[in-house]
Amino acid sequence: MSFDADHKSVDVECVEERADQTMEQQKEEKALVRKIDLYLLPTIWIMYLLSYMDRTNIGNAKVAGMTDDLGMDSNQPTIMFLWGIATMCMALVKTYHQLVALRTVVGILEAGFSPGVLLILSSWYKRNEQSKRFALYIGAAVLSGAFGGIIAGAITGNLEGAHGLRGWKWLFLVEGAATVGWAIISVFILPDFPANTKRLTDRERELAISRLEADNVHGHTGDSARLTPFQALKASVSNWRTWILVAGYMVIVGSSTLSYFYPTLVQGLGYSSHMAQYMVVPIYAVAFVCVGITGYFSDKFPQNRGLIISCWLILSMICAIVICVVYNFTARYVLLVFMAAGLWSTNGCSLSYAASTFGSMEQETRAVSLALVNALGNLAQIYGAYLFPKVQAPKYITGFGVIAGMCAFGVIVYAVAHVLLRKFEK
Repeated sequence: MSFDADHKSVDVECVEERADQTMEQQKEEKALVRKIDLYLLPTIWIMYLLSYMDRTNIGNAKVAGMTDDLGMDSNQPTIMFLWGIATMCMALVKTYHQLVALRTVVGILEAGFSPGVLLILSSWYKRNEQSKRFALYIGAAVLSGAFGGIIAGAITGNLEGAHGLRGWKWLFLVEGAATVGWAIISVFILPDFPANTKRLTDRERELAISRLEADNVHGHTGDSARLTPFQALKASVSNWRTWILVAGYMVIVGSSTLSYFYPTLVQGLGYSSHMAQYMVVPIYAVAFVCVGITGYFSDKFPQNRGLIISCWLILSMICAIVICVVYNFTARYVLLVFMAAGLWSTNGCSLSYAASTFGSMEQETRAVSLALVNALGNLAQIYGAYLFPKVQAPKYITGFGVIAGMCAFGVIVYAVAHVLLRKFEK
């Protein structure tokens, strides 16, 4: 009896010790995640907020008189890519051709920004941690739209004619200067990858790597072999997962080009130029809340991200169809609010869906796959820029009709992705 009692006592002590170790490891991991969040999320959030504000302010500049000053028609703000420090140079353009040339150069220079952010986020967080972080990332774009409307209204209204410059030129100068300043600051804040960052201690780096490995997210240690660019590209393009998620993201981005026309669409409801800037704010405010809710529940139910995306696309599709047949301006505005919320919510969720799906790939392959999703997806912005020609104002039947069709196709793509990924990932 004494031996048995002693043996049971030892077993209990071992269990308690393991429980204590587990609790200590959980506390240590939570502290690490908080530290990673502190370095990564605010910096990336502000970077994306400013860059997206730079990208979408051409819509605000349009309703503030840029198209008239440059002699442009409604088909010529057509290139919708990021630009950074050259944003201020937009104030110097005299013709449409100068605008296109400058935006093309800056788009090439900043082409790696979004794929780089996606790779960093997917390299630091476990799969069931990513949706909330991607939601925060996309939330910056949503808020930039709201802030962009407020700031654009204030700048174009209060600085019109100051020092001989039109208000839309001041818009590019002010927002471009803010982007330049934060780009310099972020160099000293952002960490690299878990294996080589200097922002963490040796123990923290070890924990960062081990927790991702336990979640089957591949990264690099200091001595691990690396794939060549050609090997990574070959592995990426030969994987069906890459292409189904590319197709899905193209649908979402193509539909989301609607955001560049918010000021124009709202102005078509009868508001003045400056008031149209402010009336886009409720659209982004509702979208911001929906993006946050979607990110939270996507991490709670990570295996159902495909269905979550499909449901939002169904909502946006229905709104787009109804807008085509309802011409009451108030009703169309309300439908536009819900339609935008659905599209923005799918954006962040689709990126986290891709990042978690590619998590088991080698880091180089994952980088190429994320870049392909982002790059090919954003090609949709080219044709998306032609969906709302001025001659179809204020109904814009073609634009909303095409978006309804794209949303319908997206529902099918993500429903199929949900079935196939659950089948082959088991």
